[in-house]
Amino acid sequence: MASRMGVLAVRELEDMFIAVLRKCNKMVELKRIHAQMEKFSLLQSNFLVTRMLDICDQSGEIQYGALLFKKVVEPNIFLYNAMIRAYTHNRMYVLTIDVYKEMLKQVAEQIVPDRFTYPFVIRSCGALLNVWSSRQVHGHVCKFGLSGNNMIENSLLDMYVKCDGITEAHNLFDEMTERDVISWNSLISGHMKLGQARKARALFEDMPNKTIVSWTAMISGYTKIGCFSDALDVFRRMQIVGMQPDWISLVAVLPACAQLGALELGKWIHFYAEKRGFLRNIRVCNALIEMYTKCGSVDQALQLFNKTSEKDVVTWSTMIAGLAHHGKAHEAIELFHEMEKKNVEPNEITFVGLLSACGHAGLSDEGLLYFESMQNLYNIEPGIEHYGCLVDLLGRTGQIDLALKLINGMKMKPDSAIWGSLLSSCRTYRNLETAVIAMEHLLELEPEDTGNLILLANIYADLGKWDGVSKMRKFIRSKSMKKTPGCSVIEVDSVIQEFVSGDYTKTFSKDVFVMLDVLSLHQMETVDSVEIVPELCVE
Repeated sequence: MASRMGVLAVRELEDMFIAVLRKCNKMVELKRIHAQMEKFSLLQSNFLVTRMLDICDQSGEIQYGALLFKKVVEPNIFLYNAMIRAYTHNRMYVLTIDVYKEMLKQVAEQIVPDRFTYPFVIRSCGALLNVWSSRQVHGHVCKFGLSGNNMIENSLLDMYVKCDGITEAHNLFDEMTERDVISWNSLISGHMKLGQARKARALFEDMPNKTIVSWTAMISGYTKIGCFSDALDVFRRMQIVGMQPDWISLVAVLPACAQLGALELGKWIHFYAEKRGFLRNIRVCNALIEMYTKCGSVDQALQLFNKTSEKDVVTWSTMIAGLAHHGKAHEAIELFHEMEKKNVEPNEITFVGLLSACGHAGLSDEGLLYFESMQNLYNIEPGIEHYGCLVDLLGRTGQIDLALKLINGMKMKPDSAIWGSLLSSCRTYRNLETAVIAMEHLLELEPEDTGNLILLANIYADLGKWDGVSKMRKFIRSKSMKKTPGCSVIEVDSVIQEFVSGDYTKTFSKDVFVMLDVLSLHQMETVDSVEIVPELCVE
């Protein structure tokens, strides 16, 4: 009788404290409640501690929650799930798996993982990119009879995609009894992530009900793997079928516009974004600014930049890089100083644009100062792009020896772009000794690139060393090297056409060449008439 009365008393206390805990949303209040619960010996109550853990999760006080969890001698399934959920929410994925393993040891005590356990455990496995652990968890899902749960199966599919386990993802997809939009989108994204565009496209075409997420996955995937024309084609087709782009699909397609120089389409996207109110989203503004700068419309980029009220570091960095790219070096440097005045801390990309601006303007002293300030003032470790910009700057200003010294002192291995930049500077300043050093490294990094060998041959020719020229030509012929054909892209009626040197496969190639011959003749007639005019004036 006394024990029964004791149980009733505990339940009454639990009911009283749970009502208080449901209203609690601050850690200060929780700690006061914790102290009261300690007095009544209620810290072994799974019911109350689960609610306390949820509050810790919401407040980000995970260590406090973990201490509460560890003090419970016999945690139940609800408490385990709360701890797993809290660790996952706060990206402590290794600890999530640790608690899950501890939970599995209690299976004999009738504590079995359920449909509320696995979404978080699966997400943690995906975040850890561990395909071996992912397979184990998948096995557990089947063992505990949860393989038919659609939410868990979609989580498993997403987990395999994140771990690059596309074979396992396909096997799971084929076995699924109910495939929804999420299932299809996950598998499409997985193929695109691995650059398997054809397989992704085949799935996309077979997909019964395409959503905006499906279309955006295709556009984003094509853009990331460099299939820019395909990205624009999918974007247009999406509109033809009546699917209105959202801000995410605009951000996905704008880099393709930038790479192809599709300015007219970019302008339409700008108009559409303004009409739909998407310009309030800073990511859309940043993508538009980048598109305008890469398409050569730096003034329009500047207009949008000035209209953007809340600029982040990406906005400033994109505009600085755009100005630098278009030879407006002094404007780029002024914008950087304005950025500093606004207390926006620059990042690695900001300094790439800034050093590039110094290179275009030939400001070697300023460039070296910015390179030092990047490390000393902002604690940014120089990357290979920063070294590349500085080597280019020193090379442009004729400081070849200093550029070589900088390369030799780099913390990482110099890439072909850096040695190529140095070789180009050697041509300008006829520095054969350093050119040979650069060429040795380029032959190791880019053995099939004839452009570098031709550049070195030109340096020999500039210096009148014809034996060297002859040796380079023989070397090229002995390796059976071929120069990569040139390529150009043009936008006509919002359609992108790509032309490769020596390619006659297009249906309109003959018409193009006829028109080029006409233009060539017209240019020759114009030149002749210009030469005759001065003689007529003299008479």
